[in-house]
This record gives sequence, structure tokens and C-alpha cells, in this order.
Amino acid sequence: MPINQPSSQIKLTNVSLVRMKKGKRRFELACYMNKVQDWRSGVETDLDEVLQIHNVFLNVSKGQVAPNEDLKASFGTTDSDKIILEILKKGELQVGEKERQAKSQQQHATVIEIVSSKCVNPSTKRPYPTTIIEKALAELGYNIVANKNSKAQALDAIKQLVSKQIIPIARAKMRVRLTADAKEAKRYRPAVVALIDQIEDEDWGAEWECVGFIDPGSYKELGELLRAESKGKASIDVLDTAVIQEGEETF
Repeated sequence: MPINQPSSQIKLTNVSLVRMKKGKRRFELACYMNKVQDWRSGVETDLDEVLQIHNVFLNVSKGQVAPNEDLKASFGTTDSDKIILEILKKGELQVGEKERQAKSQQQHATVIEIVSSKCVNPSTKRPYPTTIIEKALAELGYNIVANKNSKAQALDAIKQLVSKQIIPIARAKMRVRLTADAKEAKRYRPAVVALIDQIEDEDWGAEWECVGFIDPGSYKELGELLRAESKGKASIDVLDTAVIQEGEETF
């Protein structure tokens, strides 16, 4: 004889949970993956795109819908819309195993890509393929964590790779030459040199000429600053795209 599932139980799969303790009870919402953060940041405004079902649960995995008496006792109301908004705003987002694995894999790939883009082989002055970087970090025993800032982790990984030299590796720099009217350059030089890691040579004549090393990621910002301050009269020329500063074999 078939056993009927209670009408108060709803089975859901592939959900992200938002969980909140209110009073003596814990309440949960069943949401679509990645949509809660979109809603909290204002990217998504349609609750139907966020919620898998417009119910407040005691336990989503068991399909236990919160009874009105529990809602009233904890929230002071049975208005599900108000309660859902409060849980969405203040609740803790629980990440499912599949989503956690996907986020971890994405973070891993992002960190490896950043390291590869910011480093070179000192002999060839060319970046390593991501597969080589990944193997070197594995040999180093470096653990990439999903919930930490990817850029910060990449910079830390670079520091350790350069220090240990498991493979010949150095932080890549771009060598550039800046040229501008000397009188005008005195006005905006402090802002410009703040973006230069190291000045190799500087000359003041009718023109200001400065040769230095910059992080490749600063090239666009430096160019835009020069154009804006000089009204298009200053120039920036790339002398080398992947060089090693003197004295920077290690961090």
C-alpha cells in the first residue's frame, strides 16, 4: 500500500539555502544558485528568480514547511512576503556541495591564471603555461582556498614561488619611457611616479624623460593619467614587456 507524503512536505533538489535563526526556531528558504548574491547586490530584483518556491521552511531538505504558529511566534507575523525579505536580507547563505566544488575549481583556475600572467621565466622572459604553474604550486604544497580573495592568494603564491625557485621564475615588469614637456611634468610628476615601481633613469631638459619599471597592470592607468594631465601631449613608450628589475630575483 503506497505511503502518501504529507501535504506540508515539499521535495526540492539543487538548491542554495538561506538560513536564519529567529527566536527558538531555525528557518530556511530554498533559492536558486547564485541568485541570492545577485539580489543582495541589487542586480536581481524579481523574487521569483531568487526563490525556488515561495515558502518558509523549517527544513528544506526534509520538505518541512514552517507552520503559521511558528512564524507568528518568531516573527510576530504570518505575512510570508515580509518574513522572506527579512530572511533574504539577514540570513546566512548555505552553499551546496556541487556549487562549492564549482566555486573551488573556478577560484583555483583564476589564481593560476593570475600567477601565470604576472610571472616570467628569467631566461626566456616569457610567461609559463598555466599547467607548469599549477604543477609548481602543487609541488610547493600551496593550497588555494575558495573563500579568499583570488588576487591576494595569487600574490602570496608568487612570493613563495619566487622565494623557493621550484622552477626558475621572477615577477614580470614592463620597462617604459615617459616623455613630456618639462614645465608641465613638474605639476603631475608625483601622481605619475606613484604608478612606477622603480625609476631607472630620469632627465630634465626642455623635455622630461623618465625610464622605469611598472607592473603591466598599471600600463593603462598610467597612459590615461598622462593623456589627461598633459592634454594628450605626453607619451609613453614600451621598451620591454617582460623584464626583471635589478635586485628582484627574489621577493
